[in-house]
Amino acid sequence: MQKPLFPLIAKQATVRRRGKVLVGPVDLTLGGQGTTIVIGPNGAGKTTLLKMLHGIERMNGGVLDWACPTEEAQRRQAFVFQTPIMMRRSVVDNLAYPLQVIGVARREARARAAHWADQINLGDALERSAMLLSGGERQKLALARALIREPDVLFLDEPCASLDGRATREIEEILQRAAATGTRLIMSTHNMGQAQRLADEVLFVLHGRIHEFSSAKTFFEGPQTAQADAFLRGDIVE
Repeated sequence: MQKPLFPLIAKQATVRRRGKVLVGPVDLTLGGQGTTIVIGPNGAGKTTLLKMLHGIERMNGGVLDWACPTEEAQRRQAFVFQTPIMMRRSVVDNLAYPLQVIGVARREARARAAHWADQINLGDALERSAMLLSGGERQKLALARALIREPDVLFLDEPCASLDGRATREIEEILQRAAATGTRLIMSTHNMGQAQRLADEVLFVLHGRIHEFSSAKTFFEGPQTAQADAFLRGDIVE
């Protein structure tokens, strides 16, 4: 039986680059259920925070502890970037690749890939080059490629930032299905409507630090700081 992955505990976690503090110090405890939405002004440190929690941004100070060994935690999570990274392969091969890396036989991997392609409305494009897909199709493919291994936790960095309404709705539906089946979501967005639709809890980031952390209901009904209140009103927050 696998050990629990959560809680994830950060203590004085800090990321610096060229002497400048980008994130931190951060003290944070995340539980193992629901969807955490990370919001804040441009340049607040949302992306760096997500990468730090995921383990692909090196910390310069502090501690980041999962409830299980770090190597195991890394195997049980995935990350979707704002700009999807496509392999120069077909749709089905892009989807099958993460499974083949962990030893799934090619035939089974491609069968599971075809199933996921149907889930994201790309079932008729299995042999099409992923490089020829539209922006929305690429983001759906990147999301399915992350979810095909059934990660316990999925980090997402503004996955709908450049998408139209239809593509955004399709991405949100995929995320809601994933959350309903137990995948823990930690996601940044600049879209407050999306935040309200998806969030169970909200992290408001300002100047690289956690400025507020509360349930979505509490945050959207009555933020506790003037900066968060101003941000929700659409004011410029510096």
